[in-house]
Amino acid sequence: MTTKREIVKSVAELSALTQAQTHEVVQLTLDAIADTVVREGRLELRRFGVFEVKHRKARKARDPRDGKTLDVPARDVLVFRPCKELEQRVAEAGGS
Repeated sequence: MTTKREIVKSVAELSALTQAQTHEVVQLTLDAIADTVVREGRLELRRFGVFEVKHRKARKARDPRDGKTLDVPARDVLVFRPCKELEQRVAEAGGS
């Protein structure tokens, strides 16, 4: 699994920025993505994918430990739908 620190290091090596500068840019970018999704409920990044808040209705579920029925309340969840190009790249990578 790649971490934010590894992404910062990789981008810093490819750019003329220091790791500290790159870290700030990456963090500001992630903050802007989060703020936009929270404020607008949707963010489309061309050639990457779409972050979107979806509403899940309340439902009944069953506790697998004892079989009792539980009420799961309605809630908003964040979903990510990758673009076709990204899906293709992942498929071609073969899970590696």
